[in-house]
Amino acid sequence: MPTYAIVQVDVKDAEEYGKYAALAGPAVAKYGGEFLARGGAVEVMEGTTRDRCVIIRFADMETAKTFYHGAEYQEALSYGLPVSERDYKFVEGV
Repeated sequence: MPTYAIVQVDVKDAEEYGKYAALAGPAVAKYGGEFLARGGAVEVMEGTTRDRCVIIRFADMETAKTFYHGAEYQEALSYGLPVSERDYKFVEGV
């Protein structure tokens, strides 16, 4: 069953966050992830959001978790987490 990473981010330091992005994209690709949305325009109809929204499709929950905990993505997070506020979740699709 496909699994989607739903990520909302407020970036505090764009230059430093760029180091995260340079590593995160190849990590997503390594685990077969596909970006469906990546920082495009957002219009909130209800509730709240953060400045940047990303949706990534993975083959299944196991692959998504393996990606997230993998060395490649953890290295990317070492740059991204200190300079951002994020909501990151995995949601199983239908």
